[in-house]
Amino acid sequence: MKAIGFIIPVVLGVAWEVVVDSGLAVGRLMPPPSVLWRTTAALAASGELWTHVSATMTRIGLGFLFGAVAGTFVGVLTGASGFLRQLLDPSIQALRAIPSLAWVPLFILWLGIFETSKLALIAMGVFFPVYLGVLSAIEGVDRKLVEVGRVFGLTAMGIALRITGPAVLPAWFAALRTGLGLGFMFVVAAELMGASEGLGYLLLDGQQMGRADSILVAMIVFALLGKACDSVLVAISVPVLRWQDTVRARL
Repeated sequence: MKAIGFIIPVVLGVAWEVVVDSGLAVGRLMPPPSVLWRTTAALAASGELWTHVSATMTRIGLGFLFGAVAGTFVGVLTGASGFLRQLLDPSIQALRAIPSLAWVPLFILWLGIFETSKLALIAMGVFFPVYLGVLSAIEGVDRKLVEVGRVFGLTAMGIALRITGPAVLPAWFAALRTGLGLGFMFVVAAELMGASEGLGYLLLDGQQMGRADSILVAMIVFALLGKACDSVLVAISVPVLRWQDTVRARL
């Protein structure tokens, strides 16, 4: 059944190949799949593609780790303490509204143009959705469940582990998936900060050299890597959330 998801991209690719081959379109600014395949093969054969992929995935992996851990930690703190929520949440929400590109010159000024600034930008992009997801999930825990736990003599730690934790897990995984998606978006901005390798650099190089094929190859690789990473998160969440009695679980 999952193969059905390939129908639309395959049909669109074949249709565009036919349009270009028949002379109805030039294909210079929107190369057909055959040209993209040759470009991908050339980049892979030279090793350039793997260098860019390795650099980008390393940045995303580290930035996602830092951002997810920080977002989860701060979200738990603000969700568990009304005082900390009133103290920290307004400032965090204000910072969340600042566009990502607005941070680029400041991070360069503070951290330089090397890896630290890039990782900080990606981690910040991951932090906000994870923080908001965890905070909202904790605030949305059914009060009656907590009261039942207290009636049965659960301590604060017991309530956190047996009631609040499981209730927050679905929203936490959803927030991680959102944060991961933003991590892939922020890495492009990060790799414009003086990077000499990475898929974002390949995008910029393709634009400067007027090579639409390189740009599209980088975009397709981004899409495939993003989908693969998201699938890994989903696969991890399935056994952890097996206790849920949801419509999806019944399919």
